[in-house]
Amino acid sequence: MDARTILHVDMDAFYASVEQRDDPALRGRPVIVGGTGGRGVVAAASYEVRRYGVHSAMPMREALRRCPEAVCVQPRIGHYADVSRQVFAVFHEFTPLVQGLSLDEAFLDVTAGTGDLGDGERVAHAIKGRILERTGLTASVGVAPNKLVAKIASDLRKPDGLVVVRPDEISAVLDPLPIRKLFGLGAKTAPKVEALGIRTLGELREASPARLRPIFGRYAERVLQRAAGIDTRPVVPDQDEKQISAEETFDTDIADPARLRSEIVRLADKVGARLRARGFAASCVTVKIRRRDFTTYSRQRHFEPPTQETRVITSIATELLVAWLATQPGTALRLVGVGVSDLAPATQLDLFTAPQTSRNRELDAAVDRIRERFGKVALAPASTLARPPEAPPGKRER
Repeated sequence: MDARTILHVDMDAFYASVEQRDDPALRGRPVIVGGTGGRGVVAAASYEVRRYGVHSAMPMREALRRCPEAVCVQPRIGHYADVSRQVFAVFHEFTPLVQGLSLDEAFLDVTAGTGDLGDGERVAHAIKGRILERTGLTASVGVAPNKLVAKIASDLRKPDGLVVVRPDEISAVLDPLPIRKLFGLGAKTAPKVEALGIRTLGELREASPARLRPIFGRYAERVLQRAAGIDTRPVVPDQDEKQISAEETFDTDIADPARLRSEIVRLADKVGARLRARGFAASCVTVKIRRRDFTTYSRQRHFEPPTQETRVITSIATELLVAWLATQPGTALRLVGVGVSDLAPATQLDLFTAPQTSRNRELDAAVDRIRERFGKVALAPASTLARPPEAPPGKRER
């Protein structure tokens, strides 16, 4: 197979950079985008505040403890989405093979266009320049023969970076890197690998599968391939999307049915929001289940009429999980996922829709509006929140 030219484009501290661009008073200052309530979390951190160890998904209280002088800004998700559309419009001017990962990053396959536009490095320079010209924002780009290496490369010289990794340079670039640069190696798994004396991707690449199998099981050979920069996944254009899904790999395997149901509810909520954002309805729900030994199962249910209601997706996904758990009680799971497929453009609510469906759609619309204004973390299903410990007998709250 001929070498591909893949770009991973990642906007630099996207939300924070947009806020600094729009408000000159914030430029050069430590800026945190996120909620400031008791359970607020960091949605984005400017590079000025990152030097204090502040990063996305960190509790806001901890972020402000590390950098008390930080400026906190409420998220404007709708505005960021508008800027994102400008960025993605630039991508599509260079190639139709654009796979968006989020508002601020995407894979691009520019193999077919490199002959006319120059090599991948020239294309990357052109994309970076056009983004800066139209939005005033910088992006970091990794150029490589595959998605895995391109994504690692884009993170090596931030902000405003450009790293090119040619096919014969993969080992030279990856080998010295710490193993935590390998995406998908969780915070709980990496220390186990480091405990074996394996600290770089080169050392990981040269390790024997038998040495890694106690940690990764049958996935050990795949980990070795990834450490070597081997990745055959194609760039899947957004318009070819046939399924919308979300999944979670746990740092510690979970056997508690209540916690597993809570994860399914959270993932179904995320899928429902994505489904509505893309203007689709689905008539099939699938749950993905992976045991600690990496055996993977899927269960699905088709239904009519198509829906984009979170409550319907959640109900079906939960029923599928509960039915599977009943066949293997006590099984510890490494991963669960929820997906919807058989997608079609959503149609408007007709006059004969059941009242419950109308209420579900109104609720979903209200939740979407709140999240668009205040960020994805503004609302969460109640069943996904940690429950307070029960009071001892005789001291229960009334």
